[in-house]
Amino acid sequence: MKITLICVGTLKEAYYRAAAAEYLKRLRPYAQVTVHEVAEERPPANPSPADEAAMRDREAERIFRLIPPGSFVVAMAIEGRQRTSEDLAAWVQQLQVQGQSHLCLIIGGSTGLSPTLDGVVNASLSFGPITLPHQLARIVLLEQVYRAFKIMRNEPYHK
Repeated sequence: MKITLICVGTLKEAYYRAAAAEYLKRLRPYAQVTVHEVAEERPPANPSPADEAAMRDREAERIFRLIPPGSFVVAMAIEGRQRTSEDLAAWVQQLQVQGQSHLCLIIGGSTGLSPTLDGVVNASLSFGPITLPHQLARIVLLEQVYRAFKIMRNEPYHK
């Protein structure tokens, strides 16, 4: 399976970069994973809702260019569907059985994702009602994708 992860913003702290690198290394036997980072818009002082919407739209333009044609697109969104690790594994496996060989996961910036992406998003996932910094959300998502592959193959997950 191919997985493309599109993230708004970069991993600035060394510990986030190290964690991401570790999970990408662990994922190599299971999937071909590509990570794309798009520039995060810098808000003006005291941004209005219109300013934030315009920022999200500009980020979405950059995201659109990186979505692989024919991929199954999943947006990470607080209002998305919550799944347990086992449910996520079963869902990914079901997508594979249905012929989806390329999964594209999108993590937005600090103000979320633009609704202009709605036309290409096939599903949305949520880590629950909590708010995570988007850098940490990337690490959690990589860990959960790795865990899903371990579950699908009935392999132990060492803590």
